[in-house]
Amino acid sequence: MTSVQWPVNNYKAYHAHVYFDQSTLASARALCTQTGKLFSLKVGRIHQQAIGPHTSWSCQITFGAKYFDTLIPWLDKNRNGLSVLVHPITGNDVLDHSDYAAWLGDPIEIDLAGLNP
Repeated sequence: MTSVQWPVNNYKAYHAHVYFDQSTLASARALCTQTGKLFSLKVGRIHQQAIGPHTSWSCQITFGAKYFDTLIPWLDKNRNGLSVLVHPITGNDVLDHSDYAAWLGDPIEIDLAGLNP
């Protein structure tokens, strides 16, 4: 991805990855928990280490297109400075985490080397 763009609802399914560190762990945990409860969405574990292509601590939220237009503005408003990667689930992990990805907040480095095209 060459520039930061606002997420657009063009796909059926998505992940939002909330990034944090030790100093923002409590805020990230609260955001992810609240998101899951408020939208009845599947929220993954709070990873306090780099996992997969994510070079920072993260938590994954899985959601469908029907939640997109409500969830994305809500996440942006409530992220409290946290960076959030939003990407579709197309089956091409490289493109999903790069060309198709959009950000709420500052982009975090993504390690595409281990992903399947």
